Amino acid sequence: MTSQLQPVLKPEITYPESDGRPMSDNTKQFRWIVVIQQNLEWLFAAIADVFVAGDLLWYPVEGDNKTCQAPDVMVVFGRPKGDRGSYRQWEEGNIAPQVVFEILSPSNTQTEMNKKLVFYNRYGVEEYYLYDPDKKDLSGWCRKGEQLDIIDPIDQWTSPRLGIRFDLSGDELQIYRPDGKRFLTYVEIAQQAEQAEQQLEQERQRAERLAAHLRSLGIDPDQV
Repeated sequence: MTSQLQPVLKPEITYPESDGRPMSDNTKQFRWIVVIQQNLEWLFAAIADVFVAGDLLWYPVEGDNKTCQAPDVMVVFGRPKGDRGSYRQWEEGNIAPQVVFEILSPSNTQTEMNKKLVFYNRYGVEEYYLYDPDKKDLSGWCRKGEQLDIIDPIDQWTSPRLGIRFDLSGDELQIYRPDGKRFLTYVEIAQQAEQAEQQLEQERQRAERLAAHLRSLGIDPDQV
């Protein structure tokens, strides 16, 4: 009697959704991560197939749960918006993030950042930006052929993919949208919204006073 060999079942691979490291080491680093991520989310809000994420683990190779990075911010063109526990490239049309940002903190070592550059170069990132907010130092790399090449000079550089411009002329980095508007913090956005609301209320009150004055003169403001 011939016994049949049973197929060998491969153990299911788990892809962790956290690397156990904090998103940021200090308030300055966190603020920059949030500003860049939220402003890019806002910039591409009307485009359904642009995915923007912060501190999300990216696994480029199926079956390999050791090879991964969690960019502070990443942008993927050609993938839908939506929540994800991690970015598993083989489940995303095999599309690698085209643009990544890292915000340097005091705990980052040169070796660690060199490894990140090698990773982003190897797995197809088109643009990589590294900002040190303590030193106001911005570095960038843009893909030329098969390699990421240093961007020099980077002051006033406009990202080919994002259309945003980097300005290092002031006390800290400023980033400008394609329409020329500056990237804002949440507080600045809320303040502008509040000011706009106040202006609308003032205009409404002026319109009501004018209408009341016209009625006192026997004029129907709705007929003017």
